[in-house]
Amino acid sequence: MVPEANSMDLKVRELLKEVRIDSATSKTLDKAVSSIVDAIRAIPERVVSSKGARKFIEDLRVPANKVRFTFKCPESAVVAGSHSVRSIARPDINVDLLVRLPKECFHRNDYLNHRYHAKRCLYLCVIAKSLKSSPLVQKIGWSAFQNEARKPVLIVSLVHELSELHGCYIRIIPTASSMFDVSRLNLNRNNVREVSHDGISQPTPKYNSSILEDMFLEDNAEFVKKMFLEWSSLEEALILIKVWARNRSSIYMHDCLNGYLISVIMAYLATRSGGNCINKSMNAMQIFRITLNFIATSSSWDKCLSLQSRGQSNLSREDLNQYLQTFGIVLLDASGHLNLTFRMKRTAFSELQEEAAHTLKCIEKYRDGGFEEIFMTKVDFAAKFDSCLRVNLKECSTIYMPGFCLDDECWRTCEDKLHLILKQGLNDRVKLIRVTWRNAPLEWNIKDGISKFSEEPMLVGMLNSAQEKSFRVVDVGPSSEDKKEAVKFRKFWGEKAELRRFKDGAIAESTVWDCESWERHLIIKRITEYILCKHFLLSKEDIVHSVEQLDFCLHLDGKDPVAFSSNLLGAFETLSKRLRNLEEIPLRISSVQPLDPALRHTSIYPPVPHPLAFEKGVKPKPPKFATTCIQPLEVMIQLEGSGNWPLDNIAIEKTKSAFLLKIGESLQNKWGVICDATDDEVNVLMSGYAFRLKILHERGVNLLKNQGTNKMKNTSSIDKELFLRSQHSSMINGLHGRYPTYGPVVRLAKRWVYSHLFSSFLTEEAIELVVAYLFLNSFPFHAPSSRITGFLRFLRLLSDYDWTFSPMIVDINEDLTSDDVKEINENFMLSRKSYEENAQDVEPAMFLATTYDKASEAWTKYSPTKMVLKRLASYARSSADLLTTLILQGTSGPYRWECLFRTPFNNYDAVVLLHQDKLPYPHQVLFPTDMNQGKHVIWGNASNDFHAYISLGGSIKSLEDARDRLMINFDPTRCLLEDITKELPDTFEVWYDSLGMAMQLA
Repeated sequence: MVPEANSMDLKVRELLKEVRIDSATSKTLDKAVSSIVDAIRAIPERVVSSKGARKFIEDLRVPANKVRFTFKCPESAVVAGSHSVRSIARPDINVDLLVRLPKECFHRNDYLNHRYHAKRCLYLCVIAKSLKSSPLVQKIGWSAFQNEARKPVLIVSLVHELSELHGCYIRIIPTASSMFDVSRLNLNRNNVREVSHDGISQPTPKYNSSILEDMFLEDNAEFVKKMFLEWSSLEEALILIKVWARNRSSIYMHDCLNGYLISVIMAYLATRSGGNCINKSMNAMQIFRITLNFIATSSSWDKCLSLQSRGQSNLSREDLNQYLQTFGIVLLDASGHLNLTFRMKRTAFSELQEEAAHTLKCIEKYRDGGFEEIFMTKVDFAAKFDSCLRVNLKECSTIYMPGFCLDDECWRTCEDKLHLILKQGLNDRVKLIRVTWRNAPLEWNIKDGISKFSEEPMLVGMLNSAQEKSFRVVDVGPSSEDKKEAVKFRKFWGEKAELRRFKDGAIAESTVWDCESWERHLIIKRITEYILCKHFLLSKEDIVHSVEQLDFCLHLDGKDPVAFSSNLLGAFETLSKRLRNLEEIPLRISSVQPLDPALRHTSIYPPVPHPLAFEKGVKPKPPKFATTCIQPLEVMIQLEGSGNWPLDNIAIEKTKSAFLLKIGESLQNKWGVICDATDDEVNVLMSGYAFRLKILHERGVNLLKNQGTNKMKNTSSIDKELFLRSQHSSMINGLHGRYPTYGPVVRLAKRWVYSHLFSSFLTEEAIELVVAYLFLNSFPFHAPSSRITGFLRFLRLLSDYDWTFSPMIVDINEDLTSDDVKEINENFMLSRKSYEENAQDVEPAMFLATTYDKASEAWTKYSPTKMVLKRLASYARSSADLLTTLILQGTSGPYRWECLFRTPFNNYDAVVLLHQDKLPYPHQVLFPTDMNQGKHVIWGNASNDFHAYISLGGSIKSLEDARDRLMINFDPTRCLLEDITKELPDTFEVWYDSLGMAMQLA
């Protein structure tokens, strides 16, 4: 345990060194802030009118004659935030400068009807205009305080000449200490006269809190500063929690957590005593864990937390209950008047608690404390949620009609309404719904007002429940006897609601989402589109889902061939039974195991029934055309034990061939299947599919089981390969049973690998193991329940994994012992001995260890090489960045979803374009390949000896005639690849797409 603890402490220390700013930078920053303060103090008095921000004031519905005032210098300017407690965490180097607004600029009733907010903005306009002439200022911009449009702040970017402060900015935040009578801003007061119901004024607690926040901002900043004074481990812990939270973008935002609230929570814990308290004897990681544990598990969150000392509070029990009823979470400041968490939503806090609990589990599970997963891995919207959608509400006038800002802002009200509707419509299909509208424009000009805040789409993330819940076809509503609930149900669902009688005799309201089996993953999309269109009066074009955007690369002729999987598995089961029932062969068949990816749900394009591959006497309805080629599916069979097998490996293989011929003959005679035999293999055509039979010799099985894969010198390479493939296939089948999304994710991963011409470098089994790793080691996420999320995580894993210094251990059945892990690590270290002498000469570069292959010899021993793996990681990083952008922001210009599967050709010495109509499966080509660059050297005419399709003419007789032309396992691309490799073995390195029409030589 000691080495593991030391490892975590060492990594944390290095992280803190990297993200903290040094004392020299801090001093430079102090000088810059001091110069800005001097410039602000030098601003002369002047009369201010609404002209400086006319549109902003109009959007707040404040009369222009109510905002005139004479500008005076601020009463004070103090540094707050991270810099004041020495807890700035790169890359966000910024300083909060609190500027106290003079009382003389305000009327005592300016707390009414947004007049304070309007004058606050105009005061900043004067400062902004004056600072533009400062030599330290590069640029002045506008942002919104905690995404609250009615509370703008100034963003002062410093000049590049201050190299230590590159990217630094100063946030100028107005404060209003002792500006208004606090009693007029309590929870029950109405201070926005437009907020009423049936002519009766309603309380405006959010609006009142917005002003109270400015009134007590300095006091609360000072409270935090005193608590952190000369407490270095507390400062370090704050930095660690900020790094942790920033990586989790869905909790580090306006309605959940920010750096200031983190410091307040830690200050609260430092003032308490008991189990969840912190003290100066603790190090940073101990404080980090206690803080997360308090967030995740403390029952105190169900009460009103307060920074006041015990006995100081003058709030009654009724007051506290009112706070709890008004706000989701309550943490009162030291004054007892302001709820510091008034923006935090209960749903956002629940997600925060889940993230904190998940992180604590990660610390307990991983031997090194999970440093990479906790502090280095991005848990952003795109990678976290199974389904992301962007909702364009720019033209939804019903949202803005009452006004942009009343008690709360219209955008926050819309977030709540949309969340409520989605929660009601999706019910238990999803575990979590996160709705956020982070809509402050990046380049906000205050003269544009706040209507620009509606231009960004709303972002919704959803975590799916178990697949049987998420993708069920029927939702059962209230019983027909419950009239009141039935009426509500019909009102919500409209035309989709219908009364149904179920198998148990119950009659209930329901909604039905009929679809093909291969479309079930789109049911949640269909539901969200329906309810948002109905309740928000949106069009489908305003709702953009990510969940279906990559389906195009798995479809053939507009349909996913997975639709025929039940046919395929049924055919395999039939074959298995027939093989086991054979009595005409000397040894009975004891087991039949699938080897082909299509039989473990990981083939990119699972085969569809071929009209020429049925048994004799079966007459399917013939199509007009069929492919000339058919890909056989490999099946391994084992025979019962016998002592009569020869000892010589060549003789064993000949005996296997004899058995296979006899098996084929028996199948043909007994069930009319069609058999195609050669010296090396037997193919069986039945039920629309071709199966290739392989025999695993019993001696190979015993040696493999008893000696392990590293010590099988006396076992034939064929038996070794068969055994490894059977072990792999069995494990992957089991994994797909646990995670139904695994198969689609692997299919996308393979399609991407092949599209970028890595077909000859990465085996299918290697890709399947890498994807398996992200399902089995999902921290800091949960296992993905959608194909697009799993695919994004695959790309990031491929690009970010430390392949040079870490083995990837894939423990599918969780049966690796500590001794096994030790053996794997020893094998890995042995493989890295040559690294110091030649960093490029490392084999295997991608070390994949499993229970059946502890030395990574099966799939990646020689390929990919170090250089190929580097290119693969680079492509994955680029694709992951593009995919993240597409999910969160949509398509832009030339960058569309298809670009993920288009590869550049300018990295190669020569490009060979194949004739698409001469490929065995031309319909599987994603994009026709066009070359608009380079020099055209030679053009070859395609041979007429091969055609990709056979014309069947629509008659049964034509089926029989065409069967002789059927080609099993013929692939012209593979033949060309073998010829190039044979004729020019040391001239080129060949990169190609096994499903495409391009081949590159480098």
